[in-house]
Amino acid sequence: MTALSTPGFPEREIRARARNGTAEVFPDSRTYGTRLYGPGAGTAADGLDRARIVPPVFMPQRLEKLIDLAREPEFTDVDLGARVGGFTARLPLYLSAFGSTRAGSGDLAVHAGRQAARLGIPMVIGENMIPVHGYRRAGDATRSALLARVEAYLDAAPDGIGGVVVQQSTEDADSEVWNLLYSDPAFRPLLETGRLAFELKTGQGAKPGLGGMTVVDRAEAEQLARRFTVREVLDPDGERQLRCATPGTFTDEILRQQLRFMRNNFPKARTWVKFHPGRDVAHAARTAWAAGADAVTVDGAEGGTGWAPGVFLDHVGLPLGECLRRIGRPDGCLLAAGGMWEGGRAVRALALGATAVGLGRAALVAVDEDPEHGLEHLVDSIALELQLLISALGKYEVAALGPEDLWWPDGHPSYGADAPLLGVADPAGAAP
Repeated sequence: MTALSTPGFPEREIRARARNGTAEVFPDSRTYGTRLYGPGAGTAADGLDRARIVPPVFMPQRLEKLIDLAREPEFTDVDLGARVGGFTARLPLYLSAFGSTRAGSGDLAVHAGRQAARLGIPMVIGENMIPVHGYRRAGDATRSALLARVEAYLDAAPDGIGGVVVQQSTEDADSEVWNLLYSDPAFRPLLETGRLAFELKTGQGAKPGLGGMTVVDRAEAEQLARRFTVREVLDPDGERQLRCATPGTFTDEILRQQLRFMRNNFPKARTWVKFHPGRDVAHAARTAWAAGADAVTVDGAEGGTGWAPGVFLDHVGLPLGECLRRIGRPDGCLLAAGGMWEGGRAVRALALGATAVGLGRAALVAVDEDPEHGLEHLVDSIALELQLLISALGKYEVAALGPEDLWWPDGHPSYGADAPLLGVADPAGAAP
């Protein structure tokens, strides 16, 4: 019996990848020779998934690779290494933020962090962990949920690879979370190796414009009411109550000042900032990069593992593909999250300017399926698809991907809000 469910998300396929790894990249091998294969009958989930990945006929970069290797290149020659927000990562992936929700702050998150470390990808720890769960340093009888995740990551991380990112929201700022962590000896190994980042969270894909929300019982509600807004809107008896965090207030000048503060007060930590999929996301991203952010994370409206009102999940925020279109060619490291679970969607986001993509719901489902190796199996399958796809495009590095690698059947602009339409089919079926 599994603990998690994900309505509207391909849970069955993710669980299969968590069990079987790279075998799930292909059709069932037992049907080879007895079944004819073609495209599936399903429809694309959103605008980003409607784009076709289109290899060219002529591939000068493959020729360059052939000359370099003195042999024909193979898909295994694709280098998936990346610099993700100032960290060295083995793959263009990161573990998205799990905050103080029940699913995201327990044992599943610890298992996910340990596997992310072994994979050599960064891990983001979400907001409100300390205000909700408290913080106990080394030597205390029990450790905090946040430290448990950090210790699991550090125990498994290869030297110099990966990194830990800690978000801060309004309530976290009141608890001086970053000050606490920056001075804690437990974080010294991360600081000394340049593998700690702080992420200023301005919003998230699941509920743009709102702060974090969780469901708490009556006893928890009484305890948390000192720091959070708690409302009896979930049942008439108040046994389950809604705990709400504030989203914070931002203008472009407030954002610049916040990022300057982070860089001045925590010089050994990388500086990240996360935006919800707002209509001015391009201006926000450019403002952050100009202020010195090492990474800008954009959550598409498809993203989110936490509790949110249904109307927000279904109707609020820009899809990830539109966020990437509006941002256009990024001025720095751009990280994208929202509905990621397989290599095709990841390649599309990377071709539209993302440096890496985040795994949130898919990671938790995979670890729920197999706490020891589920995320590793899922990522192995994604990595294989990335190598196959990038090689098919005649390229051998993630950074070589570009909007020319995509075709939009609806004439979707490929790159930048003012870019000309690319990939619109002419009457003969060729792309201009």
